[in-house]
Amino acid sequence: MRARIYRPARTATQSGPARFRQWVLEFSPQAARGVDPLMGWTSSDDMDSQIRLRFDTLEAAEAYAREHGIEATVTAPKPRKPNIRPRGYGENFATDRRGAWTH
Repeated sequence: MRARIYRPARTATQSGPARFRQWVLEFSPQAARGVDPLMGWTSSDDMDSQIRLRFDTLEAAEAYAREHGIEATVTAPKPRKPNIRPRGYGENFATDRRGAWTH
């Protein structure tokens, strides 16, 4: 079995560090999805592709894959941009603002 280990990125609505610190082991699909002739739904007989295991550390995820004979590839997370700084609402109306302020 093949799997990938990665740390998921934050969603657009997520501001806190709740779920992005954990590492996820996700199995690769073994078979292609097929279309059900009656309803037109896509389906697959591969149950492993529905499993996502969460680990607190990368080492724990790699150890689990090693113990169970899973060939895993690790995808390192991209670093966050350092130039992002929190701004206050009042900075929208500052006189030294770079962009033009329009209503």
